[in-house]
Amino acid sequence: MKVELSPKTVGVFGSGADRHDELARDVGGALAELGVNLLTGGGGGVMTSVSETFTTERRTRGICIGIIPCASEKDRRTPKPGYPNRFVELAIHTHLPYSGEQGMDDLSRNHINVLSCAVAIALPGGPGTAAEAALAIEYAKPIVAYSRDPSLIEHFPESIMRVDNIDDVKRFLRAHLGGLGE
Repeated sequence: MKVELSPKTVGVFGSGADRHDELARDVGGALAELGVNLLTGGGGGVMTSVSETFTTERRTRGICIGIIPCASEKDRRTPKPGYPNRFVELAIHTHLPYSGEQGMDDLSRNHINVLSCAVAIALPGGPGTAAEAALAIEYAKPIVAYSRDPSLIEHFPESIMRVDNIDDVKRFLRAHLGGLGE
């Protein structure tokens, strides 16, 4: 199967530990259907789940991109253990070790994650996901938070639109990217 690069890239941010499979499968399938590129942090949890669905769906456009952190400040040549997950089709290795509580720091790859996408979707996650959501606001990137359980995304910045179904996510993407899957 030949897959072409799409000119439109959607960042998906979420837990590096919890897969939130139902939500991630919804998003991965929708992004494959819409023919966009998927960009994640390239690790476990939501990043693996959304990437797995995206790469195993039938698609003719869009690739799965992972922005990969390095192991540590002292070892910037080696990827962080567990990165990239096996579904990443284009791994972009960085010299940036920080994430989680340090997600807003200049040495966090979160800045690259946000700046490299046209729009973003935040799924449930912890401090690193909240940092990516805050950076999306700082860098003026359209972002939507998607969860069926509002308590899982209540710690994200209040100005972020929240939705509880995949149809609203698709409407958000079409409104901000134009002409997708129509």
